Amino acid sequence: MNEVVVTGRGVISSIGEGADVFLDALSDRRSGVVDGIARCTDFDPERYMTAKEARRADRFTQFAVAAAVQAAEEAGLPGEVDPTRIGIVIGTGVGGLTTLQEQVLAWREGGDRAVSPNFVPMMMPNAASAVVAMRLGARGPGLSVSSACATGTHGIGEGARMIERGDADVVLAGGSEAAITTVCLAAFNAMGALSREGISRPFDVRRDGFVMGEGAAVLVLESAAHAKARGALSRGRIVGYGSSNDAFHITQPDKDGRGATQAMRAALADADAAPADVGYLNAHGTSTPFNDRCEVLAYRQVFGADGPPLSSTKSAIGHLLGAAGAVEAVATLAALERGVMPPTLNYEELDPECDVDVIADGPRDAPGIELALSNSFGFGGQNACLAIGRA
Repeated sequence: MNEVVVTGRGVISSIGEGADVFLDALSDRRSGVVDGIARCTDFDPERYMTAKEARRADRFTQFAVAAAVQAAEEAGLPGEVDPTRIGIVIGTGVGGLTTLQEQVLAWREGGDRAVSPNFVPMMMPNAASAVVAMRLGARGPGLSVSSACATGTHGIGEGARMIERGDADVVLAGGSEAAITTVCLAAFNAMGALSREGISRPFDVRRDGFVMGEGAAVLVLESAAHAKARGALSRGRIVGYGSSNDAFHITQPDKDGRGATQAMRAALADADAAPADVGYLNAHGTSTPFNDRCEVLAYRQVFGADGPPLSSTKSAIGHLLGAAGAVEAVATLAALERGVMPPTLNYEELDPECDVDVIADGPRDAPGIELALSNSFGFGGQNACLAIGRA
């Protein structure tokens, strides 16, 4: 099995574009939430695509291309790498929802002739992977993952498996989402999932729902031998990956935390590591009452009463649905590389049912951390966890 290293990072978020800009904003405790929504208001797709390409791509694809271009440039790709050995695994929770809503309205107003011939290729969930592959000339394995809010983590995990098996030398993996539309907001509001106050407070006793965000993140995954041969800098390692199904409910997590527990334990087993080896956990931490409570229950089943400190970046950038796990993997990687764990914003009052070491006073220095976990749990009860190691 090939060792998997990370040689490139790309991020589009409501607090900045580019991995280091994003990470610095996290450390500065910046929030991208405005009026209860975390939009990428400064994003301009024409910094990464031509105007014509941008018009023919949904916003989620634009985000994915931007993050992939950043990651590829940081990794020095494609360079002299064999294009048939470069894979793409970029997922999304819902795909081209902006395009879908616009085209349905156009059809209602103008009938069949009003529907764009670009509707399907803009809406389809695999558009992001396909357009990134075309942009980079990548002709290796390609697919799109869709597992709701676990998508980004599954994408990175499945990309790592491709490297381990030798199916590719390089894989660009991650997730992208642009679901801040009126119909999507109305749907989540109807479910009672959104915060009434428009504040993301993971693990706080006052939490009342999540805040919608948007963005993307892509990591360049590479076999260690391949990266070394071309002189690429390794920023960290994907050392473990676990996934599971709750098999419980289409939206609610298993009340006993069994699926989340199983995913974390599987990632640790894959990394050949013990719970005591983990120095930091980037929690799923949605700020919904039930989800946070179930995640803490799973945390205790894995780590006992004295587990690692944790934080949730959703407090700063909202919930990015299918992109969440990929952006959070970038933050987790940085905790190891920089030796600094990101903070949880808006956390003030302890929920007795979430009595864990939440990094509310952060960023918190953590020199010497060798291993961290990143959790993602999605609707449908699909769970994923990455174990990330220091370079």
